[in-house]
Amino acid sequence: MIGMNNKVITDEQAQFFRDNGYLILRDVLRGAEFERVRAAADELTRIGIAGGGEDYRYGKGHKTGANIFRRVEYVIDKRDECKVLLGNPFILRSVERLMGADLIPTWDSMVVKLPGEGIVVPWHRDAGTEQVGDQPIFNVDFYLDEADEDTCVWTIPGSHKWSDEQVQDFLTARPNGFSTDDAVPALMQPGDVMFHDILVVHGSPANASDKLRRVIYYEFRTAHVENEIGPHTREYIPLKQKVLLKCLELRKHADHIPSDQVAYQYHPPAPFNTVSLAPGEELPTFRYTHEKYWRA
Repeated sequence: MIGMNNKVITDEQAQFFRDNGYLILRDVLRGAEFERVRAAADELTRIGIAGGGEDYRYGKGHKTGANIFRRVEYVIDKRDECKVLLGNPFILRSVERLMGADLIPTWDSMVVKLPGEGIVVPWHRDAGTEQVGDQPIFNVDFYLDEADEDTCVWTIPGSHKWSDEQVQDFLTARPNGFSTDDAVPALMQPGDVMFHDILVVHGSPANASDKLRRVIYYEFRTAHVENEIGPHTREYIPLKQKVLLKCLELRKHADHIPSDQVAYQYHPPAPFNTVSLAPGEELPTFRYTHEKYWRA
């Protein structure tokens, strides 16, 4: 729970992340950018509550058993504000500091805990150790609403270093619902950001309060690990590099971003430095589904 540097996370913050598997950064999104992203989230939330469509996900409510809106995938494709958010220079410099210059964006989602019957998220890791190479894989979580002990994510510090057997022992010891023993609450304010390693054990209880909590998640991985072990196919890498480059371009021209903001410069090392955008190039889509590009 360390404060933000305007250009990139500090050495202290980077070490905290490596030691604990998560890092909280305060007041990262602010002003016009925060308001525009939250307005986009408001619209996605309304669509989800109304029944949604492709990419909208639901779960069984703990009170009524009804289908309750809990998540929407591929938010970068759905709203321009989410494209511009991907180009946030402080975030991208900080991601590069933690994993290297060949970063690529992978997942982009919004997770929702609705008031009264928000879905429980059991203790879990986001993926298994078989997907992790020599650099961490992690999510950048943009908080659009307050998260208190009724709605927040709870983490087990240091659990990203556990073996699969240790994780299973932890889960086996908690068979009867969500327990916060030994866990740390990620208490967040609107505009705060959390980095969390995909191997850190985390979860959240059902929300019976009258509070709404929404978080936009952008996951990042390195191109060299994707190239070597996946989980996506190799053709996925340049497609997502183009998504990042286009979002950086859109950020430069966005009317809600200060004109004097120093943009992030994406310079991945060889052999991942051959992708570029032609002048005026438009992408056919920002939605490259994981299923289509998943290795067999």
